Amino acid sequence: MATRRGDTLIFPKPPVIAAHACIGGKKEGESPLAAEFDELHSDNRLGQASWEAAETQLQLQTARLCLKKAHATEKDVSLLLAGDLQAQCTASGYAARALGLPFAGLFGACSTMAEALGVGACLCSAGMADGLLAMTSSHFCTAERQFRTPLSYGAVRTPTAQWTATAAGACLLRPAGQGVGIRAVTFGRVQDLGIRDINNMGAAMAPAAYDTLSALFRETKTGPGDYDLIVTGDLGALGHAIVTDLFRRDGVDLSRNYQDCGLLLYDLEKQDMHAGGSGCGCSAAVLNGYLLDGLRRGRWRRLVFAPTGALLSPTSSFQGESVPGICHAVVFSAGKEGETWPI
Repeated sequence: MATRRGDTLIFPKPPVIAAHACIGGKKEGESPLAAEFDELHSDNRLGQASWEAAETQLQLQTARLCLKKAHATEKDVSLLLAGDLQAQCTASGYAARALGLPFAGLFGACSTMAEALGVGACLCSAGMADGLLAMTSSHFCTAERQFRTPLSYGAVRTPTAQWTATAAGACLLRPAGQGVGIRAVTFGRVQDLGIRDINNMGAAMAPAAYDTLSALFRETKTGPGDYDLIVTGDLGALGHAIVTDLFRRDGVDLSRNYQDCGLLLYDLEKQDMHAGGSGCGCSAAVLNGYLLDGLRRGRWRRLVFAPTGALLSPTSSFQGESVPGICHAVVFSAGKEGETWPI
């Protein structure tokens, strides 16, 4: 069972990532992390009649590939935890319908991958789930149509805008065994800087990343130097700079080992991504490819994954509401199960 310290849950016997998979689209295939994907599609429609149906197919393919890599089937899965950016998480719901699995839908916007892993780790640790699938996705065209303007409008993107990844990532969690361990989870609190510009998500979400990481460090009695890598999700260039500055004001230097999935996934200059990548699939793909592979191969030993989400809807934006942010942090370790925590 987990032990609680404030907003942080620590797992003395960590649940493990038994298998993981990620699939991306055309832009992802042109990115610096293209080799980290299990599969890539040159057609972002994936042979479907709509962008929304394409995202459902993206999740289905990723879930089935994850199970195949674990030498498992749907019968080995106790629960599917998944979410996406489409209204009512329809991509996840339709994928769950096709998979025929017990399903609990989640919405944390771009933080959904960490939310699913955190909830899933708690269920596995408490003996309430054995094989548990945690998954999320995003699609550039579905997100633009829902939150901004349809692509056919030809709207000009602002310098602070980010590119929603067409990608999906999935993890199979088990209570114990071989795989990367989940050592701790910090569930975040909603933060709001008062940003109302839907094209400036990095600034809107940065306070949530600062708050959650501060809680993790405080409650585990650790600091940035205790981790090989700290990776936020989808803050992009501006949000990454804001988080770095907020910690600098506290006398904490993040410059040695702090990165962001929105900066890792794309080449911002060559691919013209403006402020960087975003979307549930951005952090999910970076985690389930580049980061978890690096942990399994010994490149890193202990890593913090802290994706952020903007909790807005088209309706709230039209009503002039600000954009609240949320961030959940997951601590991964490639160490042995008996290794003490905290350090």
